[in-house]
Amino acid sequence: MDKQYSDIAKSRLDELYKGVAMLAESYYIYVCDIKNDYSRWSERAVDYFGLPGKYMYKAGEIWAKHILEEERQMFEENIAAVFSGRSELHDMQYHAQRADGTFVVCTCKGTLLRDGKGEPEFFIGSIRNNEAVGAVDVLTGLKNLYGFFEDLKAVFWQKKWSTIMLIGFSGFSDINDVYGYSFGNRVLQSAARYLEGVFAGRGTVYRMDGTKFCVLTCEMTLLELERIYQMIKAKHSHDFYVDGIHLTISTNAGTVVVDNFNISKETVYSCLRYSYYQSKQQKLGELVVFEDTLSDENRQMVEKINVIRNSITQNCSGFYLCYQPIMDAKAETLKGFEALVRWRNEEYGAVPPMQFIPVLEQDSLFNELGTWILKTAMMDGLDLLKKYPGIIINVNLSYTQIEKHDFVSEVLGLLKETGFPPENLCLEITERCRLLDTNMLRNMFAAFRSYGIKVALDDFGTGFSSLGILRELPVDTVKIDREFVKNIENSASDQNTVEFISGLANAFAAEVCVEGVETESMRDFLRGFLVNSFQGYLYSKPVTKAEIDTIKLKK
Repeated sequence: MDKQYSDIAKSRLDELYKGVAMLAESYYIYVCDIKNDYSRWSERAVDYFGLPGKYMYKAGEIWAKHILEEERQMFEENIAAVFSGRSELHDMQYHAQRADGTFVVCTCKGTLLRDGKGEPEFFIGSIRNNEAVGAVDVLTGLKNLYGFFEDLKAVFWQKKWSTIMLIGFSGFSDINDVYGYSFGNRVLQSAARYLEGVFAGRGTVYRMDGTKFCVLTCEMTLLELERIYQMIKAKHSHDFYVDGIHLTISTNAGTVVVDNFNISKETVYSCLRYSYYQSKQQKLGELVVFEDTLSDENRQMVEKINVIRNSITQNCSGFYLCYQPIMDAKAETLKGFEALVRWRNEEYGAVPPMQFIPVLEQDSLFNELGTWILKTAMMDGLDLLKKYPGIIINVNLSYTQIEKHDFVSEVLGLLKETGFPPENLCLEITERCRLLDTNMLRNMFAAFRSYGIKVALDDFGTGFSSLGILRELPVDTVKIDREFVKNIENSASDQNTVEFISGLANAFAAEVCVEGVETESMRDFLRGFLVNSFQGYLYSKPVTKAEIDTIKLKK
């Protein structure tokens, strides 16, 4: 039917639409040629409400079918008055049906434009989804995280292939420190305007948390996004000015392709955040594509993450703990166990934790899993203490757990609830925690140690600030990563590394535990260093609590 409407007329309709849309980004805009009853509507409205398309004949009749039946007649009478010229304005509130069948409260406003003869010519207006009023970021005017999820819903309803990119800035606190927060806000506003210009007409830009922005596009390929990201990166590194001040800002970005609509939006967001932090922490700002999009071999990765994520909401079904012994380096007597989380189900079998833990750490649900791990380890630990008195149960923590303001209270509450003795608990942190505030960590560790809870630093030496962490934070144990000992008997470099780390730890009154001890010759060689305990396949692989009795351990 579009052929009945001339290209020139359609072009004028588009121009009117663009002019209004620029002034009302947070609304669903429509422009109607009354004489031909031909309309141009917001594509976001088309997706959100499941409309036939952005160009529609008799759009008023189509839209009326989306309005709650008992409110429909009033709408139809109001629109008829406008189209006949008897009324200049349209201003109503009603319930409109979304693409998923549910109803939202909308406020619809429009105005009549007449031609030179005074006849009705155009009807221009906007529809506001009242549920999404809070979906706009006040500082930048962009849609916020809520708005992003609302638009992502539409993508899923319509099953539209899309690509999402999360972009953020590093070192932004330095700008606030030097120029003040007001200037920092103007920097974010300038960045927002620039990104809007770059993706105008091809994608929607959102202001996310902190200094991060998001782009959702249903038109651009990964190759195009990569090219544009390089342009964005160069702009902020070399040619970015705010109030005449030249700024150099480092950018990071991660991206996810959405072509699987059987997963949750929250899973997509977790995968997106994971790829972003890979860019920030490991790839020096390169654009990181979530691995699910890279090859058919990894095709099920997002689906697995989605199922595992849903398992958390079902009382952590499918999750279980394994325990690996920690042995005294000299006497080879049992000192404790490290609790290690595992997951399996019938469809996927056992999934290695490194495939899901790093992604889930970016998910708001991870704290629920972390609490389950702590509580389960304490409950299991009570039984193990009866068989092996005096042992220590080590539990790994995520930085997302530690950054919770009430985490100390949570741990103490679990100790009280389970009756597990605090002096038999050791909390392991990794060097990723260097990203958190040092003063906060120092106070937290001091609080734990005041109750007798021990703290261990896991994977020591794999990060960039090992010495700084050990110098600033009081820890009871330093664990040397297996990467530094796998060639210990033949590698002078590994020998020097272990000697340095063990000497450093002892200088700060911390014990040393070596992971990855697999053979008797490795054990014997490592005994020549200042080490206190061993952990590895020489003694046992991680086993369930029920299997511990099958291991021959010296008490």
